[in-house]
Amino acid sequence: MTNPYEHDYGYDPYAPEQPAQHPYPVPYSSSGSYDSTAVLPAVDAAPTPAPAPAPDAAPAPGHGGRRAARGRTAPAAPAGRTGSPIIAPGMQPALLTALLGLLLAGAAMAGRPAIVAPGVLLQAVTAAGWFRLNGMWPARQGIVLAFLAGVTADVALLATGGDHAPAVLIGTVGGWLMLVLVLQLRHHGSADERLSSLTATAASTLLTVLATGFLATAGTSAGTDPVVVGAVAVAVAAVARAVPLPGVVSVVVALLAAAGSGIATGGATGLGTGDGALLALAAGVCGLIGLRVASYDFPSRFVHFTAGVALPLTAAAPVVYVLGQALAG
Repeated sequence: MTNPYEHDYGYDPYAPEQPAQHPYPVPYSSSGSYDSTAVLPAVDAAPTPAPAPAPDAAPAPGHGGRRAARGRTAPAAPAGRTGSPIIAPGMQPALLTALLGLLLAGAAMAGRPAIVAPGVLLQAVTAAGWFRLNGMWPARQGIVLAFLAGVTADVALLATGGDHAPAVLIGTVGGWLMLVLVLQLRHHGSADERLSSLTATAASTLLTVLATGFLATAGTSAGTDPVVVGAVAVAVAAVARAVPLPGVVSVVVALLAAAGSGIATGGATGLGTGDGALLALAAGVCGLIGLRVASYDFPSRFVHFTAGVALPLTAAAPVVYVLGQALAG
């Protein structure tokens, strides 16, 4: 006789008894089968789901969640630099700036030819620092090219005198920019790489030539007095700016210190206390601008010890030349 339950409901009373379905899932092993050795919680116990271990490594203690329960771990955060891109160089680069500024001032007091030695050092650090500030390193060809542009301007100024400084500097910049364009034709990188290389090399060349402003000033009727006042003002402003003070207070203190140094050096050099304070204040403002430009980078000690040292003095050189002549006239 046929059992009706077997046909209607698929039930066989003579089949072996199957275990009842448990309300909690059986852990699923990585081999593709259910783990029969897992211990199941009691039916009346509170559910305490635990994260399943990853195939290769167990999860760290105290870290669960849906990803761990599925046997997967969250992807690690991509490594990268975070934080503000404005990082002040600090006291050590400021002391080096002060040392270089005092070398310029002392060389100016010794005579115009003596300015060449610290001026060439300033040009070398400016060329290297600008490329590193733009993320290009080692960039030997560009650094050498920009540095030689500054040396060429120095030689031309010594040969022609300070009265022809504008024509000498403009001619040097124009000639070397043409050379930069010709050399960029050999660049085999992408269009973006060629553009970045061209702009960085051109800007570095311009800044290195402008750093000759101290030497150009000493050859004019103003003499070496503006060089002494401006270099000392930048040195004092850089050190004062590195003192840990609130932002606005630090800037005000640095500018007041620069103006105070101008009163002292202006009276000592014969430029006058009033003119010395004005020139020193202008040089201090330019020095802080150069320091701010050199701070636009994530913490990089090489940037701080190149661009952070040279750019304050380089930015002040054209103002020392223009304002020094105006005050002397």
